[in-house]
Order: sequence, then structure tokens, then C-alpha cells
Amino acid sequence: MAKSSADDEELRRACEAALESTKQKIVMSIRVAKSRGIWGKTGKLGRSHTAKPRVIAISTKAKGQRTKAFLHVLKYSTGGVLEPAKLYKLKHLSKVEVVTNDPSGCTFMLGFDNLRSQSVAPPQWTMRNVDDRNRVLLCILNICKDVLGRLPKVVGIDVVEMALWAKENTPTFTKQHTNLQDGPVSAAVEEREMKVTVERELVSQAEEEDMEALLGTYVMGIGEAEAFSERLKREVQALEAANVHAILENEPLIDEGLEAATSCVEDMDEWLGIFNLKLRHMREDIESIESRNNKLEMQSVNNKALIEELDKLLERLRIPSEYAASLTGGSFDEARMLQNIEACEWLTNALHGLEAPNLDPSYANMRAVKEKRAELDKLKTTFVRRASEFLRNYFTSLVDFMISDKSYFSQRGQLKRPDHADLRYKCRTYARLLQHLKSLDKNCLGSLRKAYCTSLNLLLRREAREFANELRASTKASRNPTVWLEGSVGSNQNVNSADTSTVSDAYAKMLTIFIPLLVDESSFFAHFMCFEVPALVPPGGLANGNKSAHDEDDANYDDLGIMDIDENDNKAGKNTGELEALNESLHDLLDGIQEDFYAVVDWAYKIDPLRCISMHGITERYISGQKADAAGFVRILLDDLESRISTQFSRFVDEACHQIERNERNVRQLGVLSYIPRFATLATRMEQYIQGQSRDLVDQAYAKFVTTMFLTLDKIAKADLKYEDIMLLENYAAFQNSLYDLANMVPTLAKFYHEASESYEQACTRHINQFERLFQFVRRIEDLMYTIPPEEIPFQLGLSKMDLRKVVKSSLSGVDKSISAMYKRLQKNLTSEELLPSLWDKCKKEFLDKYESFAQLVAKIYPSENVPSVSEMRDLLASM
Repeated sequence: MAKSSADDEELRRACEAALESTKQKIVMSIRVAKSRGIWGKTGKLGRSHTAKPRVIAISTKAKGQRTKAFLHVLKYSTGGVLEPAKLYKLKHLSKVEVVTNDPSGCTFMLGFDNLRSQSVAPPQWTMRNVDDRNRVLLCILNICKDVLGRLPKVVGIDVVEMALWAKENTPTFTKQHTNLQDGPVSAAVEEREMKVTVERELVSQAEEEDMEALLGTYVMGIGEAEAFSERLKREVQALEAANVHAILENEPLIDEGLEAATSCVEDMDEWLGIFNLKLRHMREDIESIESRNNKLEMQSVNNKALIEELDKLLERLRIPSEYAASLTGGSFDEARMLQNIEACEWLTNALHGLEAPNLDPSYANMRAVKEKRAELDKLKTTFVRRASEFLRNYFTSLVDFMISDKSYFSQRGQLKRPDHADLRYKCRTYARLLQHLKSLDKNCLGSLRKAYCTSLNLLLRREAREFANELRASTKASRNPTVWLEGSVGSNQNVNSADTSTVSDAYAKMLTIFIPLLVDESSFFAHFMCFEVPALVPPGGLANGNKSAHDEDDANYDDLGIMDIDENDNKAGKNTGELEALNESLHDLLDGIQEDFYAVVDWAYKIDPLRCISMHGITERYISGQKADAAGFVRILLDDLESRISTQFSRFVDEACHQIERNERNVRQLGVLSYIPRFATLATRMEQYIQGQSRDLVDQAYAKFVTTMFLTLDKIAKADLKYEDIMLLENYAAFQNSLYDLANMVPTLAKFYHEASESYEQACTRHINQFERLFQFVRRIEDLMYTIPPEEIPFQLGLSKMDLRKVVKSSLSGVDKSISAMYKRLQKNLTSEELLPSLWDKCKKEFLDKYESFAQLVAKIYPSENVPSVSEMRDLLASM
């Protein structure tokens, strides 16, 4: 017999690999052919349906005390690798049918009771031979019997014949059994050691011996099971026919027995009728009693539930005496605050408990509920009035105590940083009380906020005033004059040379001390007075953009901690109405303190107006650090300070511009105007004061200064047209020389430097205008070259060769004397001798450039005409 695929170890390993993820144990694997059929109406193989190669794998899986059995159908993928195609649970196997019209007997079908549609043709499985078929079916039946405890219905094959086949194909050696708790037995022996696996015989040993004895009486062998079965069927039919005949032979006896039985039945029926009547009456009585009992029981249950509900309602309506005492007449001392808070919490919960949906609507109109609600409202009104009055007086007394103690403020010779840690600690004692007051009556917070702002405003203004006064008194700085560009001041006078850095340091100290204080007060007020706004200063953030502000005195920096008062604060979103109300209250809290900041700014301006630049940069740095919306007043204060500083600086710039313009009213001026070198000194000082964002402020001042300077210079130069160009040349040259270094560093000054350079070039060009006729002739030729060819230009009106000779004769005859006269005039009118060499070199270069252009045009258009060469002119100028 050919080796069965059930013994193929390679096939088993392939199946184990395909089912590795399921962690199931393979009991048997065998190759089959799959086709389709219908129960009892299977067609011939290979006609209506094409058989497909498949592999059936029977597996088990232990799960606790139970073992599950599965039947896997695997198919070959394109690469020849097995992959799962179908999974059946053997616990749903209800029928095993061998196809009868397959002459080989190798085809069978498996019926499962959990298939969604029983009308779908079930698959037919065809084996290579009957032995493979018996192997598979025996394995399935054995697992069903041992694991599931039952056998499916078997059609088309004799179970006895299966058992006999299994016995003949089982090797004679000891069977290996294992505990079913660890999984099913591997079919009596391991498959790799035998050809057929049988876990247990379908017929026991005793039954088999009885069958052999019975077959012996019929002189039949153990292999003649079919003939024996047919003979037994015929004998059973003969016995049944003999029993029926014997019954019909004893008819009289049967009739007598039937009559006696009928009489007994009639008597019994009469007795049953009597009993039935009595039982019906008893049943009606019992039903009546049960009905009354049920009604009493229901009434009892309802009464009990009603009593419980009334007890709950009464408990809800009861006012504990200790709470009533605290709400109506208790003290608000710190030692009693815990009892007051508990009473507030109870009152809040009691009021909420009498509101929908916490209270059943059926109770809302009860008289007792209405009276109790009115009583609770009266308690609420009384408590809110008492608590509000106490807190208003408490805020006033706290501030009055601090104001009366001079040690809280700056004194002569000693600057005192304001410290509100003790004030906030005492206020924080009543923070929870304020939250309960808000939940009881939100309108009461308006007067409390007003009282707190009014009281604390007095303290803050007093602290700022004393601090600012002592700050100004303790700052030593020489007052510098504000006259920088006045014409009456000598040009070489050194103005504003004193060091005034202590002024801007004093202003920075004022901001460093008070801006964080005001932000902290705003944040504390917002949370202490229960405004529903986000945190003013985020965790880890800086109130002023300057980390050193708090590091100077960590002991005085008070962590607000107000966010811990109510766990629900972090759920409060931005509320526009609340934010507006908060900013109005912050205005009341901090209004008036700005006057002391203004006083410091004005004081610094009087000492040194240029210190407005550094104060502007300091203020900008603080503004960039203020990001919290709720600290709106602090940001407004900083914006106002910046505006005031800008206004003061603009005032200084305007006065300086007026000083420049007053130069115009002086008598005829020669040489470099006095404000030209002074502006360089002023710009150098301004650059030293720039901090942070004050660049724009300084650049705007530069623009106004230089514009005024240039306009005034033009007006002064036009007063005497004879010396206009000399005046412009000398002053523009002085402007460039004095600002050369600064122009390389400051873009705005570089722009004006180039503007002065262009004006200088124009003045230089105008100064050599005694050769204007010659250069005008050149410009006419250049203009015509755009429209006509060069060879036609000598024939144009005014551009003939004769005209050229006249221009050359009038301009270049005695050119050495003309140039010498120009040099002497320049030497005579220049007041600054150090400018003469560079200015004369500039004039010579300008003349040579234009003459070279003239010579090139003459050589191109008038080739036959002779004019002095460029080298001759250069040698002539070099010799002078």
C-alpha cells in the first residue's frame, strides 16, 4: 500500500508553520480534493464542478480544563506555500455522509449546524483511497467522542465496519494515553509510528466478544458483517410478525380486559370531576386571599417608601442650629472662619437642593418647601449683608494700620521696597468666604471690590509717592544745560559733558520695584475678588521681562497661590464682560499712581534731556514683557510713560531745531556753521544712550535735526549768491568729516552722509562754471548723438567747426590764468585752511573728467580740428 499523506512529516511541518499564530497542536494533516455537492443529490465528480487541491488539518487547543477541536482547510498560494482558507469547529459537526454514487467510496461531506445558509451546496472531500478516508473519519469521530463526549450522525458507512477496519490496521503494541486535561490523545499512538491512528475503539472489548460469540452461532466469520446484518434484519421482521399474530389470536381475553379497564376509567373520571370542583372553589378562595394580601403588601411597601422619602425631604429642609447661629450672628474672626465656611457650604448646597433638577418637580409647590426656601433666602440675605459689611471694614482697617506705620514707607536716606506679603496673607484668610459670597449673591461683590480698590489705592499711591521723592532726593547728578545747537555758544565749547547715568538708573529702579508689584497686585486682586479670567502671569513667566526683578529679594516676593482656592478655576474661560469689569476695577485700584512716575520722568528730563532715550528703551523692555490681558492698567501705565518720554524728547528736539534756525537771523556768516560740529557731538552722545527699542526714536530725531540743518544752511548760503557755493562746499565737507565714523555704524546717518556728499558734488560743479560754455557745447553734442549720426553733427546749426573754434578760443585761451584766478578765489573765501587741499583736488578732478569727455567727442566728430590734449591740461593743473 502506497504511503499516505497523513504520514508526510513535511506536510505536517508546513501546516504547523501556517497555523503557528493560533498556538494549536496538529493531530492529523492530509491532502484532499475539494468539490461541490448537495445532501443526498451529489453529482458525478469532474463534471459540474472542478476538484481543487486542499489540505485538511485537524488540531486541538487546551483552554483550562476544556479542550477545543478544530478542522482547518488550507490551500496553496501562488508560491506553493500553505495558507489558511477555512476554519470549522468540530463541536458544531452534526453529520458525516459518505457519497453513495461515488463507486470508489472515497468521497464524503461534513455537515455543520452553525453554517449561515444550509441551502448552499456543502463541499465534498475526495481522498486518494478508502484507507485515507477511514483515517480522517476515524480521527474526527475519536476526537468528537473523547473531547466533545458525543458522536455526529454517520450516513453511508457502517460504524462497526469502521471499528473492524481500525482494529485490523492498528499495530500490536501498547497504546499511549495522556491526560485529557493536557489536550487530546494523539490518536492512540503517534502518527509517525503507525499508519492508522485510533484513539479508542468505537466498540468495547466485551461488546466485541459478544459479537464474535453471536457470529459463531451463525457459522460466520468476523469479516462477514454485511451478510450477518442482512440475516439479523430478516429475523427481526419475522419476530415482529409473530408477535402481531399472537395478539390477534387472544381477542376474547382482550375484550374482557378492555371492559374492566373502561369501568375503572369511568369511575376515576367521576371522582376527578368532584375533586376538580372542590379544587376550583379552593383556588378561587386562595386567589381572593392572595389579592387582599398583595394589596396590603403593596400598601405597606408604599407607606414605607413614602416615610423614607418624607424623612429625606425633612432632612433636606432641616436647618442645623449650629449653622443657623453662624449665619445669623457668628463672628468673622480668623478662628471662626472654618465654621463660617462650613455654614456657607451647607447653605449653598441647601439652596441648590431646592432647585430643579435636584428637587422633584412634584415637591416644588409644597407649602413646606416654599416656606423653607423663603427661610433659606432670608438666611442668605442676612449672612451676605453681615459678611459684606465686615469685609469692607476689614479692608479699610488693614490699610489704615499700614499707612499709620511710617516704617512701611521710604524715609530720608532709606529706600523701602513695598512689601504686601502680610497684607495678602491676611486677605487670603477670607478668600474662600468671598467665593461663597459670589455663589450666594454675585451682586454683593461690586461693593466689596470698590471698597478694596479704594483702600489699597491709598496705600499704593502713598508708597509710590514716598519712594519717588526719596529716589529723586538720593540721586546725585549735575544738571546739564539743554542748549546744544545755539549759535551764540562758541563752536569749540564742550557742552553736556557731565555723567547723568544715575538719572536713568533711578527711573529703571522705579520700574523694577513697582511694575512687578502692580502686576502682582492686579493678579492677586483678580483671583481674590473671584473674577473669571485666566491667570495673569503664566507659571514660570516673568511679569516684566526682566528676571532679576524678583531675584533681588526672594523673601519679599509672594507667591499668590490663589489658584488653589477653587479647583474649578482652571475651567474658567475668557469672559469679555468679566475682563471689562476687572479692568474698570484695576483702574480704581491703581489710578493716580502714574503721577509719581510722570514726576520721575520730568525730573530726569530737566537734568539731562538726552536721558529720555535710555528711559524710552527701558520702558519698551517692560512693555514687551507685559502679555497678560488682565493686567491691562499696568500696560496702559507703561504706554503712557512711553508717550510722555517721547513727548519730552520731541520737545527737546523741537527746541534744538529752533536753535538751528536762529542761526539764519545772524549777520552774514562765513566758514563752517557752529551747529555742524556740535551735531556730531550730540549724535555721539545720543548713540551712547540707546537701549533696546529706542532706535526708532533716535532715528526720527536725526531726520528732523539734519533736515533742519540742511534747510538752514541753504537759506544762509543764498543770502550771498557770490559766495553760495563756497559756503555749501565748506559746510557739507565739514558735515561729512565730523560724521564719518558714526555714518559707518548708523544707517540713518549714512543716508544723510550720502545726501551731503551729493550736495557737495553739485556745489563743486557749480564752482567751476567759468568753463560752462565749453561744457554746454559738449552737452548739445551728446544730446544730438541719440538722434543723428556723428558725421552729420558738424552741419547742424551752432555746432559747425567754426562754432567749435569760437568756443575753444573763448574758453581755453589763457586757461592757466583762469584756473589760477579760480584757485585764488577759493583760497581767499575758505575759512578752514585744512579743507583747501582736498577741495582744490576735487575741483581739478571734476574739470579734467569733463575736459576728457570733450576731447573724445572732438576727436570723433571733428577729427581735423586741434584742441589742447588731456595730458597738456593735466600737466598745466599739476604745475599750479
